[in-house]
Amino acid sequence: QVQLVESGGGLVQAGGSLRLSCAASGRTFSISTYGMGWFRQAPGKEREFVARINWNSASTVYTDSVKGRFTISRDNAANTVYLQMNSLKPEDTAVYYCAASPNIKAVLGRWDYWGQGTQVTVSS
Repeated sequence: QVQLVESGGGLVQAGGSLRLSCAASGRTFSISTYGMGWFRQAPGKEREFVARINWNSASTVYTDSVKGRFTISRDNAANTVYLQMNSLKPEDTAVYYCAASPNIKAVLGRWDYWGQGTQVTVSS
């Protein structure tokens, strides 16, 4: 069984920062060969892609609305992926989910494993 557990969400004022973490676990599961991603879902909206990082951190991809403000990173030894969110805006309010998939599937937008999500609320 693979588990992804997000943490670090909360309430922050506009312009503030939060750092989300996603810890992966499983009997023999290691993220070291997996692409990892962050997604978000705002109330009444569909889940949307936020950022993706390949297995060795050589490649990162961001949705346009977070470029320059969010940074995705990973620590394979700790089996953890992070999302540093700076200059937060009210429109960033959403439940944030991490996802994992074998690298090639992640590139194709096909995700095998999902976390339960962590709420991020940005007040104006």
